[in-house]
Amino acid sequence: MDNHQKRNLTFYTIGLIFMLSGIEYAVILPTIWRYLQIFEAPPYFLGLGLSAFSLSGLLTGPLFGLWSDRSKTTKSIILFSNLFEIAGNFMYFIGYSKWLLLCSRLVAGVGAGAGSSIFGFLTQSTRPEERAGVFAAIMACRQAGLLVGPAFNLFLRLCDFKLGPFIVNKYTSPGIFMCLLWVLLQFVVLALYRDVPPISSEGGVVMVEMKQAQDDEEEVLLLGSDEESVHTYRAVNSDQLETSASSELQLVHGASSVSDPYKNFSASRELLREEVVVLLTAQFITLFNQTALETMVTPLTQRHFSFGELGNSLMYSLCGVEVILGFFFVRWLSRKVADRAMLAVGLVICCTACIWCLIFLCNPRGGYGWELSAFIIGVFLQLLGLPFVAVSQVSLFSKITAEKTQGFSQGIRRSVGGLATILGPLWAGGLTENLYVMLGMMLALLIMITIMTVLSYDRLTEPRAVQCAQSSDSGG
Repeated sequence: MDNHQKRNLTFYTIGLIFMLSGIEYAVILPTIWRYLQIFEAPPYFLGLGLSAFSLSGLLTGPLFGLWSDRSKTTKSIILFSNLFEIAGNFMYFIGYSKWLLLCSRLVAGVGAGAGSSIFGFLTQSTRPEERAGVFAAIMACRQAGLLVGPAFNLFLRLCDFKLGPFIVNKYTSPGIFMCLLWVLLQFVVLALYRDVPPISSEGGVVMVEMKQAQDDEEEVLLLGSDEESVHTYRAVNSDQLETSASSELQLVHGASSVSDPYKNFSASRELLREEVVVLLTAQFITLFNQTALETMVTPLTQRHFSFGELGNSLMYSLCGVEVILGFFFVRWLSRKVADRAMLAVGLVICCTACIWCLIFLCNPRGGYGWELSAFIIGVFLQLLGLPFVAVSQVSLFSKITAEKTQGFSQGIRRSVGGLATILGPLWAGGLTENLYVMLGMMLALLIMITIMTVLSYDRLTEPRAVQCAQSSDSGG
């Protein structure tokens, strides 16, 4: 099997990992509150349970990223992190007390921290021009998991039997179901996942230089005596000698970087640059607004449209279809449009959606039909902008940060997103009756990041050296 086939199988496996994470969210979320009520848990335990998963992923993401950067491997990290998913979901299945349920989500969240290593691997295993498309496909896999997850709940809610000393019912079955899926994934990773050599821009240069150096050594050996080899090299002009010396220096530099990616590395210098701060802010605001809206939507539909479980399930399914189509549209568009342009378009769409919701949803008028139409348009616009912002900021972030320390950098990015997924529901949860304040803050954040993007637009691009390398490749 060549590297191209190994690479494709590895990407399919990564897509499966993200799909399982989406399925887990979709099968756990609908039942966790009723499950907690069995143990007489107070209402704030629901928020703690949902936040615990994000909190442990937030803390472990950078650590897994450091591990992958230093070890140059991700397969072992994925296998190790999946053990936490297996253990956490088994704890959720056992139940026993509200504290064990809380700990189960905390343990399972550790497994989500490996996402930083995966994004680092994807950055180093893709060319800059194809990276946005790959990220869009991977993110679409998670959305697909969110879409098909409710279908599993159709048969999980019918479970009512004993498995040894444990009771399997509609509350405990999601835990054992996800536990089995993560166990099966371990075998898939063992069989299909490969730590293929990086083909990124910097890595490609190093590999070419190593090949050139090896060819030069073979040529010297074929010439025979040392005297003949000296005459041969004397025949080379000065420009070629300078080029050869430069290549040799680059090769030594590349080799030293591979052996110790954190030599001369400064986290503050890497992450506090203007363009990096803009993208991390975009990551936070996007996920903050998304989770806040998810928290607000269900009470809103119940209050204004009398949606029950069926109505909400249908709404979430349609939303999932729109988001998946949006990701694949962005995947196609990324081949024709620059990442920063897609980021700007996405922010404009999100601002438009937030303004629409402020005008038509905070104080709805005009009857049931008009109110429902206004709600559908607002949700449609919000979901339309999401793939543009999500894909472009991840792709740009991978290009403007050092490739050799991508695991750590992606871990920081995901931790910022994890913080947003904790704070978003907390903000919206207490303001479902005061949409002007909730949506007003969300719009203010969107306007702020839009202005930041405009002011830093010239810096939101991949390094010039990479662009020159791409143009020379296309010219050759």
